[in-house]
Amino acid sequence: MPVYDFYHDMVKNALVKDGWTITDDPFIIEFKGLRLYAELGAEKTIAAERSGRRIVVEIKVFSSPSLISELEKTVGQYSIYRTFLKRISPDRELYLAIAQDVYQDFFRRPAIQEIISDQQISLLVFEPEAEEVVKWIS
Repeated sequence: MPVYDFYHDMVKNALVKDGWTITDDPFIIEFKGLRLYAELGAEKTIAAERSGRRIVVEIKVFSSPSLISELEKTVGQYSIYRTFLKRISPDRELYLAIAQDVYQDFFRRPAIQEIISDQQISLLVFEPEAEEVVKWIS
């Protein structure tokens, strides 16, 4: 079983406040003998006449002394999750959840923006203390 990140419950509460229904906690990704755990699976009905929107959220704290090393690991993990999700649950969108201060201080740097853009990483930016979604970036 996974060890939950520090922000797990905060992100979960933020998603619920934003109108999402948590469907999986954790969201288990099983593919060809591998078993991986993303933090959350959620769904939200966009409109009555449309099918529901479904997401998987991986939460990262970014608290180590080397943010670049942490980003390298996160990008690799995100890539693996996205590859497997395309095959087992292609209707789900993958998001990387990060705190607003991490987004402002690190992810808005031009070099990091290039990585996020090139790797096509979708972000869920949240405010931990208020337990609110601040921004969706995809």
